[in-house]
Amino acid sequence: MCNLFDLFAKISSGNTTPSPKAPIEYLIVGLGNPGREYERTRHNAGFMTMDVLARRLGVRCDRARFHSLTAEAQIDGKGVLIMLPQTHMNGSGEAVREAAAFYKIPPEKIIVVCDDVNFDVGKLRVRRDGTDGGQKGVRDIIYQMSSDKFPRIKVGVGKKPHPDMPMADWVLSRFTDKEIEELKNALELAADGVRIIVNGKIDDAMQHCNSK
Repeated sequence: MCNLFDLFAKISSGNTTPSPKAPIEYLIVGLGNPGREYERTRHNAGFMTMDVLARRLGVRCDRARFHSLTAEAQIDGKGVLIMLPQTHMNGSGEAVREAAAFYKIPPEKIIVVCDDVNFDVGKLRVRRDGTDGGQKGVRDIIYQMSSDKFPRIKVGVGKKPHPDMPMADWVLSRFTDKEIEELKNALELAADGVRIIVNGKIDDAMQHCNSK
């Protein structure tokens, strides 16, 4: 994941000199399951958002650290670590806890992007903190960090088509081509939301994302 990187555009612009590294102030965590078999599944909406964010920032999440694929980047001068935990969804908290301990990042500066089955495809919801809402990756982060005081961006992936359908089957099902088209704008907005939160304006992020 996070491999949407246009090297040729960077070369043609002449901007090949990397910016000086800034100390890591934020963790940007996209939740999902690793492996080709999980690509385009509903549970991987967080990974998909990180693809968009990485493309914008001109980085690739290809360095293995903290049980994750990671990339260091800057958002408006602030150092961030983009993370795609490779622990599978239910173990996401271990990766977050290790990175947070290493960089001494408080929960308030850990931004989590995840799927949400309570909203239609493409509907976004930004929250400052709160319960896991049934999302097991968020649940594990709360457990491992002993705190629910971290902001999160929830990406709607649609409700189960039938109440008797097992939730695991639904979140591991793939988006249709039509749903992918509906999702594209939401992923761009979610990436906007990350930047706004990094700039300390979570209320603005709510207004930007929640109303769309």
